[in-house]
Amino acid sequence: MDHSPNQPNSKNSAQFALKIKSDMAVVCSNDKPFAVVDHMDGHDTIKLKKDKEGVHHFIPASWVTQVDKKVHIDRPGDQAMKEWTTKH
Repeated sequence: MDHSPNQPNSKNSAQFALKIKSDMAVVCSNDKPFAVVDHMDGHDTIKLKKDKEGVHHFIPASWVTQVDKKVHIDRPGDQAMKEWTTKH
């Protein structure tokens, strides 16, 4: 089974979803702050707090590689911002 970064891994996504909490920092693959969690939207989508333009963004939980005090994602911030959505 292919578990490349662009393919959802539902088992890991579900495990990570249980650990993701509001106000956790989201860091991209180069360990730089990228966003802040607003809340989980279901088990497979993370709703991010509003950006400086006042817009919420959503990212799939399948991007998450690790959850400790932060939510770590599998891609650089520039790429993530191109791929996130504003609607769920």
